[in-house]
Amino acid sequence: MLLSIKEMEVQDQPFAETFAPGVVDFSGSGVAQSGDLRTEGLGQVLPDTGGEVRIKGWVKTRMSFECNRCLQPSETEIDAPFDLFYTPAAVALATKEDELAIDEDEAEMGFYEMPGLILEEIMREQVLFALPMQRLCQPECRGLCPECGGNRNEKLCHCESQPNGDARWGALKHLQIETK
Repeated sequence: MLLSIKEMEVQDQPFAETFAPGVVDFSGSGVAQSGDLRTEGLGQVLPDTGGEVRIKGWVKTRMSFECNRCLQPSETEIDAPFDLFYTPAAVALATKEDELAIDEDEAEMGFYEMPGLILEEIMREQVLFALPMQRLCQPECRGLCPECGGNRNEKLCHCESQPNGDARWGALKHLQIETK
């Protein structure tokens, strides 16, 4: 769905959309949409800003992923608000110098080109930002055993853990380096 800048200049543009899995492209992100993605909000051109746009709303969906510790398939629910600001890319290019310093507020601003903003692209970005950095099947996930590779959540293994760290580095314990 296109959020048209021309339409927003006339009046605020509300949106309420539902995207089935596969409509929003999450390829290459390590996650997949496993439920409908619903979003609702409002797009508006802010007065006296030279074309600055504000997109405010919320996104709700279910995402599936592989647990970072045990590699088992897992899911999480996303239900997050967003409040975004965009400025015309032409304005940024017109003021571009060899080196351009930006302040903190500008670092949080996106850029758009006419005719407007694609809602699906905004939703992809917002869902990925809402996901935790470390994706776990459960907070207490014990992961895989480094010796046998077994899932420690399913059964306790009796492998000997290395008290002095990873055994693969053991050969370096006796390394002597001559100094001048």
